[in-house]
This record gives sequence, structure tokens and C-alpha cells, in this order.
Amino acid sequence: MNSTASHQPSSHWWPIIAAAVSLIVVHGFGRFVYTPLLPLLVDDGLITLSQAASLATWNYVGYLSGAMLALFLYQRGHGRNALAVMLTTNALITLLQVFVSHYETLATLRLLNGIGNGVVFVLAPALVLEWLVTQQKAQLSGLMYLGVGIGLLSSSALVELSATWLAGPQRWLPAAIAAIPLALWSSWYLHRLPGHAPAGQGDDHSALWDRASTPLFLAYAGAGLGYILPMTFLPAVAADWQLTLVPSAWLLVAITSLPSTWLWNHLGAAIGDKTALLWNYAIQAAGVGALLLLPQQSAGLWLCAILVGGTFLGAVLLTQRLARSLHPHQGPRLSAALIALYGFTQLLGPWLAKLGIEGGASLSSTFIWGFAALVWAFVLMLWVPARRDH
Repeated sequence: MNSTASHQPSSHWWPIIAAAVSLIVVHGFGRFVYTPLLPLLVDDGLITLSQAASLATWNYVGYLSGAMLALFLYQRGHGRNALAVMLTTNALITLLQVFVSHYETLATLRLLNGIGNGVVFVLAPALVLEWLVTQQKAQLSGLMYLGVGIGLLSSSALVELSATWLAGPQRWLPAAIAAIPLALWSSWYLHRLPGHAPAGQGDDHSALWDRASTPLFLAYAGAGLGYILPMTFLPAVAADWQLTLVPSAWLLVAITSLPSTWLWNHLGAAIGDKTALLWNYAIQAAGVGALLLLPQQSAGLWLCAILVGGTFLGAVLLTQRLARSLHPHQGPRLSAALIALYGFTQLLGPWLAKLGIEGGASLSSTFIWGFAALVWAFVLMLWVPARRDH
């Protein structure tokens, strides 16, 4: 314990890199590799489109559960150990999927994968942010989320490169091979960072839902539903429309997500987080709307990919920052509320898509729920007070 506490990295970049790598493992190779794999697994006959939507729902149920578990563990000082265990377990679950062709077993693994993802997605940034604060480098914390964009790009490349020579459950193999060594290194490194201080310091118990924050929270809930439909089903829509896109829509999502963290971080600082969020939700809504207005057309898919891919990480960053300016002393409670809202509406997306498909609707037409949710988010943001972060 003392050796861990006394360990101090020689550079502030290595903890950031380690956190980014952990997000590559759980979000790129664990969670969102499923998006480009989905139409291939359906074509292979491994799952039906309705089952594909159910698998996504189970994964998001796991993610929400894992995020709540992470907050519980973090507040009780078990963050480092839980992070190491869940990060390596997440990579191993990706490997186990290579050997599973039974739907119920695969659903169980996707649920467990989501739990590990939720734990890591909360704990890795929290642990590194705490360390950066002690080094007066907190302004660099947003760079950790570049791991999400790199993970999307890497997983997309692995799926496309192996699409012609793998089939069925074997399609998970490239992601598993990449994830395991990265998970081992990242968990080892992050476990050596100092542990967090006891929970509750600086935390108050005033009302979290007030006239200022309630519209922000409800807008964020809309954003969760708005982005998750294209982030889950965009390649499946392309397959349903029988379109072969070069570049693929999912590759465009990955590419545009890479600079988005830096872009929205700087835009929020320049024009204010509230104004930046209004632009963010308007652009996301335009992206989902383009797919609805241009059915069966490559342009609709490409616009959706570019506009949603370039904004969804910005919505997370800006909402977290604006929420903390409204409630500067509500640390864990604030995190719990935001994660719960965003996670809950994420799992609603695939469930609504499944209901639509089973009712005879096309997959693309179910995106109307995402468009409506983003319009909802934009309108509610008009009632949020503009507060600077300082």
C-alpha cells in the first residue's frame, strides 16, 4: 500500500495515456466494436436484427449498473483495485465472445462487458483527474477522452481488415487480441497511482435538482437517447439500405470524434458552455435529421456520421463542466445523477429500436426518437443559466 501511495509518475502525460488506453480497451474494443460488427453478425446468421438490438440493450444495462457500482467503490477507497480487476476482466470477456454462438450466453457476456465498461469509464478518469489536480494539471484531463475516439477508429479498422477472412463469433478475435495487452499495461500502471482521498470532502447535501440544474439534467438525458441510436445502428442502417460506403459511415464517426474533445473544450471556453451546448445539440439533431430526410442515400449516412461523431463527446465534456459550475460542491452526487440519466436513456434507444423493428418499422425510421430527444435537449438548454466555470 505504501509503495503504491509513494509512486509518483515522472511525467504527467503517462497517467493521461494510461487512462486513454483503458478507454480504448473498454469503449473501443469492448463496447463500440459491436457497432461495425452488428451487420456482419446478422449476415452470418449468428443473431437476428431484433436480437442485435437486445444485445445492445443488455450492454447498456450493464454500463449503467457498472457506473453506479464504480461510484460506490470510489467513495469507499476501492477505486484502484476495482479498476485493475474490471479492466482486465473486460478484455477477457471480449476474448470469451470468440467462443460463443448461443444467443443467451452472448447476452450474458455483453451484460458483463457493460458492467466492466461502466466501472472503468468512471474510475480511470476519476483516478487520473485526482492525480492531475495534485500536479496543477487538471486542465489536461479532457485529453483522456481521446481514448474513446482512438478506440472507435482502431476497432473500426480491425473489423474492416478482418471482415473477409473471419465469420461468426470469430469476428471478435482481433479486438480481443488488441485489448488484452493494452488492458494489462493500463491496469498495472493505473494501479500504481496514489489512491483517492476519502469521499465526502467538500460535498454538501443541498438540493441537486433545482431551477438552474433541472433543465440541464433533463437535456442531458435527451442527449443520451439522441446519440446512442446512430452510435449503435449506423452500419446496420447502411446494410439495410444495401449501401457500400467508401469511406464507411462508422469510419467517419471515428475520425470526426478524434478532434472533437479539443474542439468543444476550447469552444466552451470561448463562447460559454451553455452556448456551446446549444450549438452541440443543434448539430447533433441536424445529423440525425439528415438520415431521416435522406433515406436510402449515402449523403444521409455520411452527414449523420460526421455531425454526430463530431459532437457526442463534446456534449459529455460541456455538460459535466457546466453542471459543476452550478453545483461546485456536489462531487459524487452530481456524477451519479449525470451518469444515471445519460446511461438510462442510452439503454432506451436499442429497446425502442427493437420495438419498432418487431412492429414492422424500418431500422432507420426508429431514429425519429433520437431526433426528437435532441430537439428536447436543445429546447431545455434555453432554460439553463449561463455560468462561467470560475
